[in-house]
Amino acid sequence: MLAAVVCPHPPLLIPEVAAGAAPELDDLRAACDAALKVGLAAAPERVVLVGPAPTTAAWEPDAAGALAGFGLPGPPAELPLSLTVGRWLLDRAGWDGPRVLHSIAADADPAACAALGESLAAGPPALLLVLGDASARRSAAAPGHLDGRAAGFDAAVAAALETADVDALLGLDVDLAGQLMAAGRPAWQVLAGAARGSSWEATLHADVAPYGVGYLVASWLRS
Repeated sequence: MLAAVVCPHPPLLIPEVAAGAAPELDDLRAACDAALKVGLAAAPERVVLVGPAPTTAAWEPDAAGALAGFGLPGPPAELPLSLTVGRWLLDRAGWDGPRVLHSIAADADPAACAALGESLAAGPPALLLVLGDASARRSAAAPGHLDGRAAGFDAAVAAALETADVDALLGLDVDLAGQLMAAGRPAWQVLAGAARGSSWEATLHADVAPYGVGYLVASWLRS
């Protein structure tokens, strides 16, 4: 693996879904664009997308996306939402090279996540695009309502992403992440498995929580 980029996967990132609310996430979109620019500048031969879903599976690169359920035209969804948003971000970045799409089960344990990461990192030099939201309980208006532990959990993840601390990512509490509705937990642990054994130059591009949901954006370059 040459590089990794971490982005959130809210459907509102896509302006056609967000409609009138689109400008509220302009800064988050810009952060995702900037992180992908860094990752793609490493000149990967392929991009591997990984995101949370009900099951762990490989997906066809042209599988029908999950946007029909958000008021946009299209066939019934095949692809999980995380990979749909990731594919949109990659299209937006102008990548037209090979893609590998893989989901990781929301309840996958850290060992299984790390093993998948090692598998996905093997092969031709790749950029790993990791999709995952942080906690969804950062405010009273959040989808899961307010939980006082959410801000601290997200801060710990942000610190791990900013310092490329794979041990901290692998050590995330699975039960706590589930209680806080932190959908990105298994995908971040896939990243940790893929990145183990190498040194990384890490940048945290965004750490925000609009709507009471934590969104983190980071890039890692092999150093």
